[in-house]
Amino acid sequence: MGHLGFSYIGLIFLLMLIIPNLFWTKNQPKNYNSHDKNKILLIFERFGQVLIICISLFFSDFNIQQYSLWTLWLAAATVAMLLYECWWIRYFKSNKTLLDFYSNFFGIPVAGATLPAIAFFFLGIYGKVVWLIIAAIIFGIGHVGIHLQHRIEDIGKLSACKNKDEDNRK
Repeated sequence: MGHLGFSYIGLIFLLMLIIPNLFWTKNQPKNYNSHDKNKILLIFERFGQVLIICISLFFSDFNIQQYSLWTLWLAAATVAMLLYECWWIRYFKSNKTLLDFYSNFFGIPVAGATLPAIAFFFLGIYGKVVWLIIAAIIFGIGHVGIHLQHRIEDIGKLSACKNKDEDNRK
């Protein structure tokens, strides 16, 4: 269930999550509309965010302990966060379009939303803290859901624009 105490691993993961998002505020995709979000998914996303922040910091179970096969869960969580950082690097080097923002990465759909949810889910398994596992699921439902919804809408808009351009050329 978890032991109360500060988690430096949780802090590192949160910094890896938050720092790129701070840079993103100055590098948002062209035509990004932050107000067009499903309200239910937004509630899941925000509630999950708050839970992840609190649980990651205040349960010491996430700190590195004796190495065992169980440590592979921490390694998996770390790989997911490192992939998340790589996804951000690719985004910042891109044209910063909506399709860049909602892109897949190494076969992971909407990787900018999926990878942090996976990372915190694996971190919860590593720490054996069911609360973080639940928080990651709640966050993932909201965050991934919003990103998928926007990606579907943007692909539809892009297809409509391409079809219109093709019609105009004929």
